[in-house]
Amino acid sequence: MFMGEYHHSIDTKGRLIVPAKFRDALGDTFVITRGLDGCLFVYPMPEWKILEEKLKALPLTKKDARAFTRFFFSGAVEMELDKQGRVNLPSPLVTYATLEKDCVVIGVSNRVEIWDKAKWQQVVDESEDAFAEIAENMIGFDI
Repeated sequence: MFMGEYHHSIDTKGRLIVPAKFRDALGDTFVITRGLDGCLFVYPMPEWKILEEKLKALPLTKKDARAFTRFFFSGAVEMELDKQGRVNLPSPLVTYATLEKDCVVIGVSNRVEIWDKAKWQQVVDESEDAFAEIAENMIGFDI
């Protein structure tokens, strides 16, 4: 399980340090793709395979299913860490997530998310304001 928030910077070669606590759980290879809300999603291969099967089961006849599947898979890249625990982020993904220098890497249960620091702060600020309301709406999910 991934959890926690870590602040790192992208170096001049486009490399980002992956928090040490996430490295073992990500494994030798993992997948990075476009995420929702303007971040990147990072999945260990076993989680990616589960998600892949669910997305393959979506009906091809549904326009939204086709659009989401295209968006998600076309941005996906299989990656590895270098010896220093860094990942070289692909340029299209950096552009998508508007990553410049300062980033936030967070653990979200079965995945890791990579955020531009300013964008992440905005998400946190908005979520803090609405946290009680969000929690109230989660009652139906048996939490």
